[in-house]
Amino acid sequence: MREELLRVIEKNSRIDLKELAVILGVEEIDVVNEMAAMEEEGIICGYHTLIDWEKTSIEKVSALIEVRVTPQRGQGFDKIAERIYKYPEVHAVYLISGGYDLLITLEGKSLKEVSSFVSDKLAPLDSVLSTATHFILKKYKDHGTILARKYEDNREKVSP
Repeated sequence: MREELLRVIEKNSRIDLKELAVILGVEEIDVVNEMAAMEEEGIICGYHTLIDWEKTSIEKVSALIEVRVTPQRGQGFDKIAERIYKYPEVHAVYLISGGYDLLITLEGKSLKEVSSFVSDKLAPLDSVLSTATHFILKKYKDHGTILARKYEDNREKVSP
């Protein structure tokens, strides 16, 4: 039940518990207990709403920052990652393979604000060797949800 429960709530965290119990073929109390247990174990870490900010009047700039760091003795990448994820602008920090060590996602009000964060807060950190900033120009799909709908031509076809 646990795996199927996680799959369902990952797509719709607002699903009614009674409906969820029906989908899973169990009692509602079993769903409540299982979710509480997974929250306690840290498997369920939070509930979020996916917003397409381009459809609002709120200005936001998103960026992916690749960071090359020197791992600290005895702590690897954990200490520097913790230092970075404590900044409120930072949405996510991932340890990655390849030419860089960490991938950071962050948001700001402008390109300048994001660039300032990188140059004033991130780049000066002792363990940071280099960074590469990639601004997100458009999101087509996020968290498994398609944001950009294809244009459908609804004009009547004319044949010669």
